[in-house]
Amino acid sequence: MKIKIELDENLKNEEIIIKCQSLTEEIIRLEQTVSAAVSQMQKLVFYKGETEYYLPLNEILFFETEEKGICAHTVDNVYHVKYRLYELEEFLPRFFMRVSKSTILNSNQVYAITRNLPSTSIVAFSHTHKQVYVSRHYYKALKNKLEEKRNII
Repeated sequence: MKIKIELDENLKNEEIIIKCQSLTEEIIRLEQTVSAAVSQMQKLVFYKGETEYYLPLNEILFFETEEKGICAHTVDNVYHVKYRLYELEEFLPRFFMRVSKSTILNSNQVYAITRNLPSTSIVAFSHTHKQVYVSRHYYKALKNKLEEKRNII
């Protein structure tokens, strides 16, 4: 495996690209390690009232659109963020994924999925009553991501 660093003064956002022949367990572990390191370094500001909070991204269960903007849910709190969902989707680590038009969830925090064949499925999280709905369109991608994680462990 080669490691190469390219400098580009015109680049606005850093990016890490992994080129591989196939998606092996080692590549997936490498991506997860890099994602975990990036998420520890990322500074995302969360707001509750007049107070700013700096939380690790792995504490976030999901981001959801509400009438007053985008909210970030943890096990026991709700914070506001000053981003739109499509902006969050661009820079959040790979373990976050969109599961409906209005929700991005942390796949590392999924505890259970209740499948409803004709419509949306429900995702539950550990140690909280909070749940999110997964649209039929995103269900298969979520199942694939969870299966990928299960195969690595």
